[in-house]
Amino acid sequence: MIMRPPGKSARALLAATLLAPALATAQDAQGQNVTLELNAVEQVDEACRISFLIQNGHDTDIAQAVYEAVLFDTEGRVDRMTLFDFGALPAARPRVRQFVVPGMACTALGRLLINGADTCTGDGVAPDACVRDLTLRSRAEGVEVMG
Repeated sequence: MIMRPPGKSARALLAATLLAPALATAQDAQGQNVTLELNAVEQVDEACRISFLIQNGHDTDIAQAVYEAVLFDTEGRVDRMTLFDFGALPAARPRVRQFVVPGMACTALGRLLINGADTCTGDGVAPDACVRDLTLRSRAEGVEVMG
């Protein structure tokens, strides 16, 4: 039998085997939750387009996730309450969702509060799966996300 150095696919398999415990630990650290990131805000005519990066960290798909959000102006006053329908969220897959808020200048948006989940459904999905250990963050300069 002739032994040869591992090829690319053999090296990739070996690396995946060696890294699997570390990846599993990283996924366990993430936990069974939803991560919601306010990624960007952009003025579009007389409206503010709000972009989110959302990831379902659960083992099962979420068929529909709808969050109640409160938008505050830069002075801390409630501008409006609304529902953001993020639709289907496959397990362990990131998704980008955009919402256009009419009659709002993005520069007037100071904070965004996720008040809770109005809807969170799916086969085998716990009723509190969309809010339990919800992780929130913002990359939009000057706009804080709370929950």
